Amino acid sequence: MKKLFIGLFVILLLSSCSRSKDKPEIDSNTIMWYGAYPMAILQPGKNPLWFQLTDDGPVHIEAIEDAAFSSALVPWPLTIHIRFLHETDNGVVMVVNRDGFLKLAPVSGSAQDIAIYRFSGGEYWRQYTAGGFIYYQGNPTTLLYLDERFLSSDAPLPKQRTWSFNMNSNVPFPVDIPFFALFPSEEGWDIDTLRLAGDGLIYYRAAKRESSSPLVRMFRTADFEQAGNEISVDVFFGSVPKETVFSHPSLPPLPEGFVYTGIGKVNGSLFASWEEQEDFSIGAAGFVVVKP
Repeated sequence: MKKLFIGLFVILLLSSCSRSKDKPEIDSNTIMWYGAYPMAILQPGKNPLWFQLTDDGPVHIEAIEDAAFSSALVPWPLTIHIRFLHETDNGVVMVVNRDGFLKLAPVSGSAQDIAIYRFSGGEYWRQYTAGGFIYYQGNPTTLLYLDERFLSSDAPLPKQRTWSFNMNSNVPFPVDIPFFALFPSEEGWDIDTLRLAGDGLIYYRAAKRESSSPLVRMFRTADFEQAGNEISVDVFFGSVPKETVFSHPSLPPLPEGFVYTGIGKVNGSLFASWEEQEDFSIGAAGFVVVKP
């Protein structure tokens, strides 16, 4: 039997606090940080626990068939889906396009329970596409950029390009990578790619598209403090990881048109992200957790 425990007490507590009419002034010297709180606690079993991503975060669905045709197929840069996934020693970290971060982590003192944490970027993140994932100063960090290949946008180029999170809060925060300052958004520069390649070097691409003659420059560097060396198109795309077909004997089958896009393990359970795909478009997207 599947068991799903939602952290309603925490949510209701926060809601009741926010609705208080008489909000006392808080001395900054007395603020107490309670840390990030989980949106759900899972007890995985042999039956898979399915989740679909929405504007309000992941929601539990009974079966993957419930997700079929539930969302319009939209070009991938513009829709919510798990863009990047990285397994760590204490869980799985994900970048959710147009939303924020998700983290699945073991519950302290439990041999199998898993906590789901959501770090939503709100309306700011909904304007931009996730273009990369790295660890900067030991913290998971993603890059946001303005993608107008499929649809024009009224949003400005992002001034706050790189974002991270920690377990002190459920809200992601911007971080500054020094060499990005060489490409100010005020001058029309956007950075749409950031990755750590298999050779241990950091690759990124800067584009200036708001001028009459668009300019694209590609770089690689070994140091976040230095811009690095400009490289050719062939070298830049030669650093792209090869496509992987994700599968595992314990993963349940998916309907036609659905694919698994990433796999990780958390507290003895198997995690996998999934998408409904057609060409360059994505419909429903989410993840599944199952005990092997």
